[in-house]
Amino acid sequence: MLLKYKKKDMIPQSNLKPSGINRNLTLKSIKKFQNSIYEYYKKNKRRLPYRSTNNPYYILVSEIMLQQTQVDRVNDKYLLFIKEFPNFKALADAPGSDLLRVWQGLGYNRRALALQRTAQIIVKQYHGKLPDSVDELVKLPGIGSYTAAAICAFAFNKPVVVIETNIRTVFIHFFFHDRTQVKDDELLPLIEKTLDKKKTKEWYYALMDYGVMLKKNLPNPGRKSAHYYKQSKFEGSNRQLRGRILKALVAKHRVSEDELYSGTKANKATIRKNLMQLEQEGFIKRNKNIISLA
Repeated sequence: MLLKYKKKDMIPQSNLKPSGINRNLTLKSIKKFQNSIYEYYKKNKRRLPYRSTNNPYYILVSEIMLQQTQVDRVNDKYLLFIKEFPNFKALADAPGSDLLRVWQGLGYNRRALALQRTAQIIVKQYHGKLPDSVDELVKLPGIGSYTAAAICAFAFNKPVVVIETNIRTVFIHFFFHDRTQVKDDELLPLIEKTLDKKKTKEWYYALMDYGVMLKKNLPNPGRKSAHYYKQSKFEGSNRQLRGRILKALVAKHRVSEDELYSGTKANKATIRKNLMQLEQEGFIKRNKNIISLA
């Protein structure tokens, strides 16, 4: 369950002011920075279901779900997913219709297929055990450099450098408050130098929660990043149309193109283009005018 801040429990202004820590870090300044983050975290940590486990499969599922999806939407889906597919073997063997039914509502359905393909590789090539190195993890479908590092930190407590939107926000706030267009290459050495190597997992959770607090209470410092971008609008988007097509297939298993035209009320050429893409990506199969899940 997420913690919600009440007005009377608002964060002290001292937590919101840039500390002016010099980027030429000393042991003293590193300790000062860590204490600031941990002090806040001890009182305000978020109770998220996937934080209470070291199970590599569970953490992989949560990290794939959290890609481009808000935490609030992931929590319940995560619990349902691991109940339906409790391990790599169960996920690897699951019918596509069951997989998409459980995934429904998270969006970016490619992630579900990539997650299943990863499970199949883990079962066949790794004897059911998730690799614990970034170099091996990035070879798996749907796992980029951030997700690989996050899995190493959260599942295996390895002291790897992790950067994502909330961590980026914290480091810009503390070390680059007077700058814009801050590049990740400038942040990565600071993240590495301030890393709590004994408690890697907790440290990154603390940083993330501090970043969430900053975004709620300040104009988002993350916008000063050179890598900041605003997600495109979902309503009326191609992503929404793909979701509607897959939702219809999950509900009925088999539909005709004519049913999709009338049900989605989208341009026929656009629907055909999306059907072609979905077929190429392995979501659907076609038999003349009839569409079904692959």
